[in-house]
Amino acid sequence: MSLSNATTNASLSLQPAVETDAIIIGAGPAGLFQAFQLGLQGIQAHLIDALPHVGGQCSQLYAHKPIYDIPGIPVCTGLELVQLLEKQIAPMQVVRHLSQQVQTLQALDDGRWQVGTTAGALFHTRTVFIAAGVGAFVPKALKAPGVDELGTGQLHYHPQQLDMAAGRQVLVYGGDEEAVAAAIACSSSAARTVLMHRRDSFNAEPAQLAKLKQLRESGAVEVLIGQITEVRHGDGRLQAVQWMDGEGDEHTRPVEQLLVYQGISPKLGPLTDWGLALERKQLAVDPATLATSAPGIYAIGDIVSYSGKKRLILCAFHEATMAAFAAAEYLQGSKPLLEYTTTSARLHAILGVSH
Repeated sequence: MSLSNATTNASLSLQPAVETDAIIIGAGPAGLFQAFQLGLQGIQAHLIDALPHVGGQCSQLYAHKPIYDIPGIPVCTGLELVQLLEKQIAPMQVVRHLSQQVQTLQALDDGRWQVGTTAGALFHTRTVFIAAGVGAFVPKALKAPGVDELGTGQLHYHPQQLDMAAGRQVLVYGGDEEAVAAAIACSSSAARTVLMHRRDSFNAEPAQLAKLKQLRESGAVEVLIGQITEVRHGDGRLQAVQWMDGEGDEHTRPVEQLLVYQGISPKLGPLTDWGLALERKQLAVDPATLATSAPGIYAIGDIVSYSGKKRLILCAFHEATMAAFAAAEYLQGSKPLLEYTTTSARLHAILGVSH
């Protein structure tokens, strides 16, 4: 969607727009720290992310891998870093809108921006901060005949809640930590739990693997080594999957709920249609302010390009700070004071620091 007037679109929306000063697109480490820096400037922000949880790449791809270059933290995992950032922004009470991707970004008559998501949420905001990394991380789709004909509520990608498993025949498809955890969780409520992966090796923590081994031995979880080749249905209702084992033989397995964990992949998606200046699929910004080519829109992290840019988390933290100061000046019409968290009573009040 181009950066065009959208007053009529706002009036046609089925739900009222959320009014805010800032929208942050992307809830990875850069987006979380952006929320913190905006909070220090007294700017309330809403976070939007395509994943069902915050953390972006750090949570999804590096949850248990060590990171060694965060200032003051000799070593931490991706998950630990995200947990620390969440603790840091807790005083700001940042509102999160997860499992939805920003679809539209349009200019309003009054200088604000209208942001629309795939979940139908609508926002009117004075500033936008794009911290989308290399794009929105979205689940990899299952590609097999019959998938597109399924009705809703039967095929689930990386679901947060597993209520749909109760009393049903469930197939968990994948071999990572999330898939193993889902199979373990479903085993206590599902009528039958099957975990299918292309090889008999799972990428999970030792405690999870030990639990899976116990459930396999007891028959609570059946593990199948193979790949889905077809999804069978009747009148849009999931009935079974056809799958192929390592020898090339085909089999059929009754299934009522299919939970797919094939990983995630980054996609720029509609961002490329927003009319913002791009350089080799990255947003061009002013390194002094992280401002894009559109007034009130800033970008930080791996999604941006400028001379000397380094794609490191600590560089994104610096960019978030510069963007917050620039946005405060944009919103207030004057340069914000440079205050220090060690001495500022105003910042202490925001952070809930007591003396």
